Amino acid sequence: MTSTSAGAPDALTRDALTVLQPGFGGTTAPDWLLRRIGEGLASVGLFGRNIQTPEQVAALTAQLRAEREDIVVAIDEESGDVTRLEVRTGSSFPGNHALGAVDDTDLTRGVAAELGRRLADCGVTFNWAPSADVNSDPGNPVIGVRSFGADPALVARHTAAYIEGMQSAGVAACAKHFPGHGDTAVDSHHAVPHIDAEADLLNARELVPFRAAIAAGTRAVMSAHISVPALDPDLPGTLSRQVLTDLLRGELGFDGLIVTDGIEMRAISGAYGIERGTVLAVAAGCDAICVGGGLHDELTVLRLRDALVAAVRSGDLPEERLADAAARVRALADWSAATRAAGPAVTPDAEVGLRAARRALTVTHTETYAGPLTGAPYVAAFTPVANIAVGDETPWGVAAELSRRLPGTETGSFTGDRAGAEALAAAGDRRVVAVVRDAHRHPWMAAAVDHLLAARPDTVVIEMGVPQSKPTGALHIATHGAARVCGEAAAEILTGA
Repeated sequence: MTSTSAGAPDALTRDALTVLQPGFGGTTAPDWLLRRIGEGLASVGLFGRNIQTPEQVAALTAQLRAEREDIVVAIDEESGDVTRLEVRTGSSFPGNHALGAVDDTDLTRGVAAELGRRLADCGVTFNWAPSADVNSDPGNPVIGVRSFGADPALVARHTAAYIEGMQSAGVAACAKHFPGHGDTAVDSHHAVPHIDAEADLLNARELVPFRAAIAAGTRAVMSAHISVPALDPDLPGTLSRQVLTDLLRGELGFDGLIVTDGIEMRAISGAYGIERGTVLAVAAGCDAICVGGGLHDELTVLRLRDALVAAVRSGDLPEERLADAAARVRALADWSAATRAAGPAVTPDAEVGLRAARRALTVTHTETYAGPLTGAPYVAAFTPVANIAVGDETPWGVAAELSRRLPGTETGSFTGDRAGAEALAAAGDRRVVAVVRDAHRHPWMAAAVDHLLAARPDTVVIEMGVPQSKPTGALHIATHGAARVCGEAAAEILTGA
């Protein structure tokens, strides 16, 4: 029987709890979470729902650390489009694609160091970032601006720089999504993506940034819920011993922590269920199970704990594999505790994010450009459905910053086949600023911009996704991401600041 009542749990139960990285609800730690920490839980994950202010996060992590001093506090803070620390305001840092566009590794290192410093100040010790994916498929619905770019060498050098910067602040980095999620046309939150590339191409493209991450000393690597038949014809990466143990551990020589992407994502839960998926992941070589983006209750933790214990007792999961996984989690906890004890090593640089966003802009003028805005414009935001990693609660665009600079600015959000006509009608005689995101992936969005330009050639177009389409508009600004600072940098150009 698994120990669930009063008294210390046995070593097997403690190990099963140790390999879980669960989320929870609320902005303070619930009693059930504190109780499970006392029983062996060594990690927790923070999500947007747990965060209000940096001060509140610091109080929350102090509450967790009072129960266990070396607890690993993880977060999915990529910056750019994927932010948890600034989920309600937008990030103070541009994302990977903007940094790749600048292609200054010192800048990338500095951005990651400042982000890491802010995380460390909040008591966070493990960041599920950076994305080391090579965005080789421009239609990719889930990576896009989360990637440094489409060139493996560029992605590799910036992945390494990011890891060095983040870990210089005492926060463990996590290169993701192994063996590479860039050449996919499916979001693994919804289904299993497939990469049909041969092993030689994978070696020359997908694996290049992960080799760089390992050489840079990344403390962790996150697995991808993707099917890569050239590596394993039967199982997705997260559940594949061939991918995780033979390739990542054996061939690439990685000796740190392997953590899963969210185990409740449909690519795993839909085909295997979270209990069996958890057991198979640990058996394949994963050391930590990320769960909590969707399921974040005590019952989920108990289900996964008990599934691991039962698998060991039935012989489906070797006890030594679970013990090894737990030991790697504790090793990361030891590293985190030691770096916290050593104190801060990064000099604050509050403006590095905005400087990076300014440098990332690509600005194209035409003869119809009438110069900076002098009156309040109409901002037409052509809004696609947000992917789950980004979420739809984080504000994006330029309207807020333009409203601050040009009081009276109005805005509307449009989608679908009549978006252009509706935006034109709403704008009236104001100058129009059309804001798009990955226009190349959304035919309706490109058609809406064309409709505006046919009637109003002086329209300004701001692309806040991957700038794959040809620049259009009297003025075209590619920000390479939709973080708050990207919008601020674009607004400076629009107003001649």
